[in-house]
Amino acid sequence: MPAERLLDRIVVVLWETQDLVNIAGTIRAMKNFGLSRLRLVTPAEWDAWRIDGIAHDTQDVVAKTTLHDTLPDALADCAYVVAMTARGRRAKRDMTRPREIAPELLNRAAELEAAGDPSCIALLYGREDHGLPNWALDLAHRTATIPTTEHKSLNLAQAVMVMAYELWLAAAGDEKEFKAPRRDSIPAPVDVLEKMFADIEQALWTIDFFKTRQTANVMRTLRGVIHRAELDTREAGFLRAVSIEVRKFFERTRQR
Repeated sequence: MPAERLLDRIVVVLWETQDLVNIAGTIRAMKNFGLSRLRLVTPAEWDAWRIDGIAHDTQDVVAKTTLHDTLPDALADCAYVVAMTARGRRAKRDMTRPREIAPELLNRAAELEAAGDPSCIALLYGREDHGLPNWALDLAHRTATIPTTEHKSLNLAQAVMVMAYELWLAAAGDEKEFKAPRRDSIPAPVDVLEKMFADIEQALWTIDFFKTRQTANVMRTLRGVIHRAELDTREAGFLRAVSIEVRKFFERTRQR
């Protein structure tokens, strides 16, 4: 199933957000990782024009953002809710982490999609100063926390971005797999490399590099470095040309 359809089942719900900049940062994080549905519950401020000035090229996400008077209203059509929290709680809750829960959420999204169920899946975040109260956590099926050092200081947008990244990676990461740059030439065969090494050694003799060093040891070290680079024919030819030019330069210098 296309990643876009699965991610479109995920809604981000922000409860009582205090700072418009954090809403803008959240929208920017969502846009980067394929999430487009944001619900705000009684935010301290909402100004779509200012959001566009902070989070550029996110008009589509801004346009779909909805405002809600209560948290139950914002979650009413959600079949599954994951509440994000940074603080430990006395009450025992089913805790998880973003990387663990992301594939499960996408599987649930796929099930809803296959069944033609219009329900969505919510990622719930609390206000910047106190997070989510226990009664809000009670509305969630699972509670997730982002592992950090003892310095637990992620801001709201950063917390949204971590979860959004894990969802995007689980949904579309394989499609976006990094590919090494295509080589313009074939791998350098042994005969090409040996000619290159011979010219490099001659160049090093020309500049009196070896001095009291053991030539074989120096060249063995150089071979190791170059073999790890896995040169192609063009690159080997380039290094050989550099070595030849070093020798020619010294020959021209001596003739003056």
